[in-house]
Amino acid sequence: MFPALIVTLYVTILALLLAVVLGVIVAILIFQFKIVEISLMPYAIILQVTPVIAIAPLIIILVDNTFFAALICAWLVSFFPILSSTLIGLKSVDHNLDDLFKLYKTNRIQKLFFLQLPSALPYFLSGFKISAGLSLIGAIVAEFVTGIGGSSSGLAYIIIESSYRLEIPKMFSALVLIALTGVGIFLIVNLISYIVLRKWHESEKIKEY
Repeated sequence: MFPALIVTLYVTILALLLAVVLGVIVAILIFQFKIVEISLMPYAIILQVTPVIAIAPLIIILVDNTFFAALICAWLVSFFPILSSTLIGLKSVDHNLDDLFKLYKTNRIQKLFFLQLPSALPYFLSGFKISAGLSLIGAIVAEFVTGIGGSSSGLAYIIIESSYRLEIPKMFSALVLIALTGVGIFLIVNLISYIVLRKWHESEKIKEY
């Protein structure tokens, strides 16, 4: 099952990276320009509340390549938590620090990189934790819907195939492997959050009693 695990992880990691890059960029654009928020947020909310399994067949029709169709499905699931968490973080800047930056007459770019993005980092990492798990779920659901087989088959296809053949031990092995993969992703993301925030943010500081 190792090749199938690699395929599922590949889709998961690519979808998560796309969600991080596009989510942060869109959040910055929405925060900086009100017209972008008015234009894009309704579509982002619609994509979030629509079940991916409902729109996956449409994506498969529009995208000829099944791998890219699965990648888009996984990305759609993991995109919104990054966007919403980063946007909340950008809007949660300490007013005293904001006044200090205004006092020193910093421009918009300086304020973004030296105040707003660092302030949004804990919120971003919170959304990152959620999206990391959702990207795996999205990849599995996408594999179920697209039915990718052959050398490009992931763990979901193994579950489908083994259920048809009544290979119950194989099916449960794939399920356990998916669960362990999810736990591994969660631990890695938590470790990243701890390393980034441990020296300066209260959420990761070790409290002494």
